[in-house]
Amino acid sequence: MRQTWLFTFLIALMFAAPMSAHAGRIKDIAAVEGARDNSLIGYGLVIGLNGTGDKTGTTFTMQTLSSMLNKMGIVVDPKAVKTKNVAAVVVTANLPPFVKVGGTIDVVVSSLGDATSLQGGTLLLTNLKGPDQKVYAVAQGPISIGGFVGGGNGDSVQKNHPTVGRAANGAVVEREVGSPLAVGDVITLLLRQQDFTTAMRISEAVNSGLGSGIAEPVDSGTIRVRVPEEYKNRVVDFLAAMEGLEVTTDSPAKVVVNERTGTIVMGEHVRISEVAVSHGNLTIRVKTDLNVSQPAPFSERGRTVVTPEQQTTVKEEDAKIMVLHQGTSIGDVVVALNAIGVTPRDLIAILQAIKAAGALQAELEIL
Repeated sequence: MRQTWLFTFLIALMFAAPMSAHAGRIKDIAAVEGARDNSLIGYGLVIGLNGTGDKTGTTFTMQTLSSMLNKMGIVVDPKAVKTKNVAAVVVTANLPPFVKVGGTIDVVVSSLGDATSLQGGTLLLTNLKGPDQKVYAVAQGPISIGGFVGGGNGDSVQKNHPTVGRAANGAVVEREVGSPLAVGDVITLLLRQQDFTTAMRISEAVNSGLGSGIAEPVDSGTIRVRVPEEYKNRVVDFLAAMEGLEVTTDSPAKVVVNERTGTIVMGEHVRISEVAVSHGNLTIRVKTDLNVSQPAPFSERGRTVVTPEQQTTVKEEDAKIMVLHQGTSIGDVVVALNAIGVTPRDLIAILQAIKAAGALQAELEIL
């Protein structure tokens, strides 16, 4: 029922919007080379858990806790450590471009052992390193898991995922990452979705709006832009002016289907060559009734017997044949197929068959 509702909603959404390309800002469809996030990772401990930490016998948690206590001057045998209120975690974060020392970023804390929940825990000081093994931030603070887990005596209730939490502004930046905006007075734009037509249109929009001949497409995903003389010392002003320009984007014809959920998403440029489609359903139903035969009351012989009685019925709907003509849009296809009563899963099978017949003028991607 849910899949049928979603299918109907997608059809309505398709025809609610005009079937034409829409303009988007350059800042939404492209990024400046060098202005990107950098991934950080660290290993730490979460303490203060209410008996939901790693179980006794989780070796690395016991060793880490023992090592931390030894650094604080408390000598303890790792085998004597109880870890039910402690959990070993992996801490991850994204270091944004242009962030300065002393700035704060969010971190995600994920259980590494067999802890059942990080609810109410506090992350101890954890170094966050980049791929070069240098420390770029340190994280510490309370964790929010956005849910809970509770219960007892065999009954439990859980909301969201209790072994992954987040610490808002939980890390302080200790090292900056250089992010040059321009190299030799040239800025490189990187398309988020590569397309030759869109790259050409971006170049035309920049040349028309900010100066003739300053932008040149290199390939389907790269545009080089030369900073004009009047913006030599004002690169940020130039970027602000450029990223606000609107460009009509283009995209290849594509159909994406998810067989597990019955979801189908189709691009507006999808076309169908002339093809005939036959659709029919065959339903086979087997029903079993159990008949019970018992002996008469007070009889000396006889026993209760259960005899199954099976009924098999076969129902086949009349096949419906439709012809899709050359150049038919995907909107026409959906309307026609919906009219003969196809389900989302039927439509997936039909699209696969049309693609196999060479009549689908689009890429078919199955998730």
